Amino acid sequence: MIEILETIRDFTETGGQVLLIIGGLIFVMWLMILERAMYVFVTHKQYKNAVIVKWKARQERSSWNAEQIRQAMISRVSLKLGTGVPIIQSLVALCPLLGLMGTVTGMIEVFDVMAISGSGNARSMASGVSKATIPTMAGMVGALSGVFASTWLARTAKKERANLEDSLRMERKI
Repeated sequence: MIEILETIRDFTETGGQVLLIIGGLIFVMWLMILERAMYVFVTHKQYKNAVIVKWKARQERSSWNAEQIRQAMISRVSLKLGTGVPIIQSLVALCPLLGLMGTVTGMIEVFDVMAISGSGNARSMASGVSKATIPTMAGMVGALSGVFASTWLARTAKKERANLEDSLRMERKI
């Protein structure tokens, strides 16, 4: 356990302070993704079934009022399903931007070393280049993993809305 903590500390020291911010952002993003996944797999099914039972318990399902009630039910389910997805998508977009900020701060360190030493010594510039590339990589990895998850969440919300619309059928007047 101590070795793992030392490895993480060394990695964050190599990547600079921006890497800690990126790590925190990715942690929050994945907590939100896991919460949404738990909602989709557990809570949403129960809520959707309760809405379907409530709709089928209605005696009148063919008037304009019934259609408005149906649309309200669908909208409520859809809103609950899509809660948090725009925030997750914003966090995904923020990851590469923070990686870019890490690149800039690392390159500033390279230029500081060059100004102090007065030459382009590769050994003296290596730590700055490392601080420039590691946050970029971390931002891209966070963004890529988040893109797949947020796309799945958005697609699932759309599909579940369509399924619910099919389940809550209107009756036609004869």
